[in-house]
Amino acid sequence: MRILMVCLGNICRSPLAHGILENKLQDSNYLIDSAGTASYHIGELPDHRSIKVAKANGIDITSQRARQFKTSDFDVFDRIYAMDESNLDNLKTLARDENDLNKLRLFMDANPNSAYNYVPDPYYGDFSGFEEVFNLVDETCNIIARDLSKQD
Repeated sequence: MRILMVCLGNICRSPLAHGILENKLQDSNYLIDSAGTASYHIGELPDHRSIKVAKANGIDITSQRARQFKTSDFDVFDRIYAMDESNLDNLKTLARDENDLNKLRLFMDANPNSAYNYVPDPYYGDFSGFEEVFNLVDETCNIIARDLSKQD
Protein backbone atom coordinates (compact mmCIF):
# COMPACT_ATOMS: atom_id res chain seq x y z
CA MET A 1 0.00 0.00 0.00
CA ARG A 2 1.17 3.52 -0.80
CA ILE A 3 0.26 6.31 1.64
CA LEU A 4 0.73 10.06 1.25
CA MET A 5 0.59 12.60 4.10
CA VAL A 6 -0.36 16.15 3.05
CA CYS A 7 -0.24 19.51 4.82
CA LEU A 8 0.17 23.05 3.54
CA GLY A 9 3.93 23.53 3.19
CA ASN A 10 5.29 20.02 3.80
CA ILE A 11 7.82 21.11 6.42
CA CYS A 12 6.22 20.36 9.80
CA ARG A 13 3.05 18.25 10.14
CA SER A 14 3.18 15.98 7.10
CA PRO A 15 6.92 15.19 7.45
CA LEU A 16 6.29 14.15 11.06
CA ALA A 17 3.35 11.95 10.02
CA HIS A 18 5.43 10.53 7.17
CA GLY A 19 8.39 9.71 9.44
CA ILE A 20 6.30 8.35 12.30
CA LEU A 21 4.15 6.07 10.15
CA GLU A 22 7.14 4.91 8.14
CA ASN A 23 8.87 4.01 11.42
CA LYS A 24 5.84 2.05 12.61
CA LEU A 25 5.46 0.16 9.31
CA GLN A 26 9.13 -0.41 8.54
CA ASP A 27 8.81 -4.21 8.39
CA SER A 28 5.94 -4.05 5.91
CA ASN A 29 5.36 -3.48 2.22
CA TYR A 30 4.26 0.12 2.60
CA LEU A 31 5.49 3.20 0.79
CA ILE A 32 4.98 6.37 2.82
CA ASP A 33 5.60 9.88 1.46
CA SER A 34 4.55 13.46 2.19
CA ALA A 35 3.69 16.55 0.17
CA GLY A 36 2.28 20.04 0.53
CA THR A 37 -0.67 21.66 -1.16
CA ALA A 38 1.32 24.89 -1.55
CA SER A 39 4.68 25.47 -3.23
CA TYR A 40 6.26 27.56 -0.45
CA HIS A 41 9.08 25.24 0.57
CA ILE A 42 9.85 22.97 -2.40
CA GLY A 43 13.18 21.21 -1.87
CA GLU A 44 13.59 22.34 1.74
CA LEU A 45 14.26 20.13 4.74
CA PRO A 46 11.53 19.76 7.35
CA ASP A 47 11.43 22.56 9.93
CA HIS A 48 14.37 22.24 12.35
CA ARG A 49 11.93 21.84 15.26
CA SER A 50 10.18 18.94 13.50
CA ILE A 51 13.57 17.34 12.91
CA LYS A 52 14.51 17.89 16.58
CA VAL A 53 11.31 16.43 18.05
CA ALA A 54 11.41 13.47 15.66
CA LYS A 55 15.06 12.78 16.54
CA ALA A 56 14.27 12.99 20.27
CA ASN A 57 11.76 10.20 19.64
CA GLY A 58 14.12 8.03 17.60
CA ILE A 59 12.92 9.03 14.13
CA ASP A 60 15.14 10.57 11.45
CA ILE A 61 13.29 12.79 8.96
CA THR A 62 16.36 14.57 7.59
CA SER A 63 16.23 12.71 4.27
CA GLN A 64 12.83 14.24 3.47
CA ARG A 65 12.49 17.23 1.17
CA ALA A 66 9.36 19.32 0.75
CA ARG A 67 7.48 18.82 -2.48
CA GLN A 68 4.18 20.02 -3.83
CA PHE A 69 1.27 17.66 -4.32
CA LYS A 70 0.67 16.80 -7.97
CA THR A 71 -2.51 15.49 -9.55
CA SER A 72 -0.51 12.43 -10.62
CA ASP A 73 -0.16 11.55 -6.91
CA PHE A 74 -3.71 10.24 -7.18
CA ASP A 75 -2.36 7.60 -9.58
CA VAL A 76 0.54 6.63 -7.30
CA PHE A 77 -1.02 6.55 -3.82
CA ASP A 78 -3.79 4.37 -2.40
CA ARG A 79 -4.53 6.62 0.59
CA ILE A 80 -3.97 10.33 0.90
CA TYR A 81 -4.26 11.80 4.39
CA ALA A 82 -4.84 15.56 4.78
CA MET A 83 -3.75 17.15 8.05
CA ASP A 84 -6.69 19.60 8.16
CA GLU A 85 -9.90 20.58 6.38
CA SER A 86 -8.30 23.29 4.24
CA ASN A 87 -5.74 20.77 2.92
CA LEU A 88 -8.55 18.31 2.27
CA ASP A 89 -10.55 20.96 0.41
CA ASN A 90 -7.51 21.80 -1.72
CA LEU A 91 -7.03 18.14 -2.56
CA LYS A 92 -10.70 17.71 -3.44
CA THR A 93 -10.42 20.49 -6.01
CA LEU A 94 -7.57 18.59 -7.67
CA ALA A 95 -9.43 15.28 -7.73
CA ARG A 96 -10.36 14.25 -11.24
CA ASP A 97 -13.06 11.75 -10.42
CA GLU A 98 -14.75 9.68 -7.71
CA ASN A 99 -11.82 7.27 -7.58
CA ASP A 100 -9.49 10.13 -6.62
CA LEU A 101 -11.96 11.42 -4.03
CA ASN A 102 -12.22 7.95 -2.45
CA LYS A 103 -8.48 8.02 -1.68
CA LEU A 104 -8.77 11.18 0.43
CA ARG A 105 -9.04 11.07 4.19
CA LEU A 106 -8.81 13.59 6.97
CA PHE A 107 -5.89 12.33 9.08
CA MET A 108 -7.54 12.84 12.46
CA ASP A 109 -10.66 10.91 11.41
CA ALA A 110 -8.51 7.84 12.07
CA ASN A 111 -8.36 8.75 15.77
CA PRO A 112 -11.86 8.78 17.28
CA ASN A 113 -10.37 9.19 20.79
CA SER A 114 -8.83 12.58 20.05
CA ALA A 115 -10.31 15.90 21.06
CA TYR A 116 -8.86 17.28 17.82
CA ASN A 117 -10.47 16.89 14.41
CA TYR A 118 -7.33 18.21 12.65
CA VAL A 119 -3.60 18.36 13.30
CA PRO A 120 -2.98 21.83 14.75
CA ASP A 121 -0.31 24.19 13.49
CA PRO A 122 2.76 23.70 15.74
CA TYR A 123 4.01 27.27 15.24
CA TYR A 124 2.72 28.72 18.49
CA GLY A 125 4.63 29.40 21.67
CA ASP A 126 7.92 27.62 21.76
CA PHE A 127 9.11 24.07 21.04
CA SER A 128 6.14 22.65 22.99
CA GLY A 129 3.84 23.10 19.96
CA PHE A 130 6.00 20.69 17.98
CA GLU A 131 6.09 18.20 20.85
CA GLU A 132 2.30 18.31 21.16
CA VAL A 133 1.86 17.82 17.42
CA PHE A 134 4.33 14.93 17.48
CA ASN A 135 2.40 13.21 20.28
CA LEU A 136 -0.94 13.70 18.53
CA VAL A 137 0.39 12.43 15.20
CA ASP A 138 2.15 9.51 16.92
CA GLU A 139 -1.08 8.44 18.63
CA THR A 140 -3.00 8.62 15.35
CA CYS A 141 -0.27 6.77 13.44
CA ASN A 142 -0.49 3.98 16.05
CA ILE A 143 -4.16 3.58 15.16
CA ILE A 144 -3.53 3.72 11.41
CA ALA A 145 -0.68 1.18 11.65
CA ARG A 146 -2.81 -1.15 13.77
CA ASP A 147 -5.73 -0.90 11.32
CA LEU A 148 -3.44 -1.54 8.36
CA SER A 149 -1.89 -4.58 10.04
CA LYS A 150 -5.39 -6.04 10.49
CA GLN A 151 -5.86 -5.83 6.71
CA ASP A 152 -2.60 -7.69 5.94
